[in-house]
Amino acid sequence: MGDRWTRLIGYGGGTAAAVTLVGAGVLLRQVQLTRRDIPLAQAPPPRADGRYPARRPGRPLTMVVLGDSVAAGYGTDKPRQTPGALLATGVSRRLGRPVDLHVLAVVGATSRRLRPQVEAALPLAPELAVIVVGANDITHGTNQASAVGQLVRAVNQLRSAGAQVVVGTCPDLGTIRPLRPPLRQLARRWSRQLAAAQTVAVVEAGGWTVSLGGLLGPRFAAEPSRMFGQDGFHPSTDGYATATAALLPTALAALGATHPSRAEGVRSLPRAAAAASRRAGTEVSGTVVAGQARGPRGRWAALRTRFRAALPAVPDPIPTPHLQETP
Repeated sequence: MGDRWTRLIGYGGGTAAAVTLVGAGVLLRQVQLTRRDIPLAQAPPPRADGRYPARRPGRPLTMVVLGDSVAAGYGTDKPRQTPGALLATGVSRRLGRPVDLHVLAVVGATSRRLRPQVEAALPLAPELAVIVVGANDITHGTNQASAVGQLVRAVNQLRSAGAQVVVGTCPDLGTIRPLRPPLRQLARRWSRQLAAAQTVAVVEAGGWTVSLGGLLGPRFAAEPSRMFGQDGFHPSTDGYATATAALLPTALAALGATHPSRAEGVRSLPRAAAAASRRAGTEVSGTVVAGQARGPRGRWAALRTRFRAALPAVPDPIPTPHLQETP
């Protein structure tokens, strides 16, 4: 983790403000305990690139997964356990066609590191791009405006290339078990602020968002030993499956593979983003009210909860030769 938790103290308002609120000594002590309790990443996640399923006939849909360690599936043991593989299998089964998956996410990536990932994705002509990013921006103390700007640039580039884009917004770091008060409260506050800002920017850019909250908060809070991995920071295999179950229905909706469902609420985009940041599993997308995309307080947005409790079993892929060459 290095100095990332020290930088967290300064995120969103400056070290002085944080010290005024809770005291420098208490925060620094929590930083030291967190460094001790959360180990450095050891092994890379399993390589999940390939065709899902390997022998399904039909023209394949190209899907890319961008972002950080959660997007990459850090902590899983097999390719089929990664979010990318779970999503590719779910999309393939719904569409009745194979999915060529390219996982370009990088462990430890901040939003700034989306740029090279997008550069690698664009030549693949993806039809679907799934991005999960933000946690490392919080722990690295990245300026929020800069982090959101990097994300929206990525979304704009992918949308301009014809891809549908689904973003899993910043998880609630206040649910991370090794974090103790008051660092936990600060992490929760800034995570939600970033998630709301990501939602506004992504939907304005024509993408879809799903709030991961505490990676689907109540269930992770109720079963932390099951839903978190050994490091207490990244999800376990069950945790990844739960988070992916929230992303899959929105990915299908973005591809037009599901019947339109009634919105649970329509609000101005800023209000919708704030509501979604507080309720894990909430999808936010642009909508139209009385023939108008924008109202007096900005773009209209629809909120939906499409969470699925379970995902289908996934076989390991058999990479095709051209996919093996993917960086």
